[in-house]
Amino acid sequence: MYWVPIMMAMALPFVSSAEARNRMNTANGSILVETVASGLEHPWSVAYLPDGRLLVTERPGRLRIVTQDGNLSGPLKGVPEVFTSGQGGLLDVALDPAFQRNRFVYLSYAEADKNGAASTAVARGKLDKLGLRELQVIFRQKPKVSGSKHWGSRLVFAPDRTLFITLGERFKFDPAQELSTHLGKVVRINSDGTVPEDNPFVGQQDALPEIWSYGHRNVQGAAINPETGALWVHEMGPEGGDELNVPEAGKNYGWPIVSWGDNYDGTTIPDPPTHPEFSGSVRQWTPVISPSGMTFYTADAIPGWKGSLLIGGLSSESLIRLNLKGNEVVGEERLALGVRIRDVRQSPDGAVHLLTDEKEGKILRLVIDSSTTP
Repeated sequence: MYWVPIMMAMALPFVSSAEARNRMNTANGSILVETVASGLEHPWSVAYLPDGRLLVTERPGRLRIVTQDGNLSGPLKGVPEVFTSGQGGLLDVALDPAFQRNRFVYLSYAEADKNGAASTAVARGKLDKLGLRELQVIFRQKPKVSGSKHWGSRLVFAPDRTLFITLGERFKFDPAQELSTHLGKVVRINSDGTVPEDNPFVGQQDALPEIWSYGHRNVQGAAINPETGALWVHEMGPEGGDELNVPEAGKNYGWPIVSWGDNYDGTTIPDPPTHPEFSGSVRQWTPVISPSGMTFYTADAIPGWKGSLLIGGLSSESLIRLNLKGNEVVGEERLALGVRIRDVRQSPDGAVHLLTDEKEGKILRLVIDSSTTP
């Protein structure tokens, strides 16, 4: 691993409480942090409709539409029943690449069986004025197990329109190494739930054909690198050792055999270099940042940010901005926000939206402070 300097950007006092704006100094100038909407219960993910409105999931099981001026719709109909326990609930939302033609919206969520065992599932439905119709479950993580932790789960469409789904190992550890389960895996499916023929384990005995990569712990951030088309993910480590990875087809990322962190009970886990047979990380964080949500910033609206990788931080209560050179991190800046950040997205106009993980959660909007721009 490379040592990378960290630049801290601290939030300054409010500019105007009436405007709900906060000014923040960064390495590239002053940024305004605006509150777009509030009153969302643990919002988890956001997607942009073609008309500029936002689709937002709330972990307890609600899907809402938010207008650009912050008005919240009532809960939309047609959302699947979710298992709302611990970290589980309604999680990610994504639009089909052909949404304007087919109206498909994809949701990931915690799903329980009649005995209370649960796993991550993905469903899609067609969005109309009232909500989702023709809902169809296209993927279920196998097996369903007890517990309420480590669901994943991000949904990312690749350039070839296949769908990546990130799956936590449900706090069960060893199954992350077993190809007969979906626990601790990144999987790849077609948009209708079928399996792409070129997946790495198709036809392999005792391996689930949806698996793309394995040996992951709890992947809550995923994004496609616009320059290479490759999937990037980050995952939460145990006591230390959050990781940023570029998962390749068929590769093993080592959890729980190796980690940059240790177990919560203090027992040590071998560091990744002791097992060179596992694929290595692009970056690791100890102490942890508890990453959730991630996007590559491709716009010009915030000078100096184009090409950066933006990551939301839960325990670190920050937005982490990484400067990249190929697959190497060459700089890091942390923008301290004082609140848990669950998701980060680039809006169509080049602003950055953040979701705060709170009982009274908010949608924040980051834009350049034009009053300080020369």
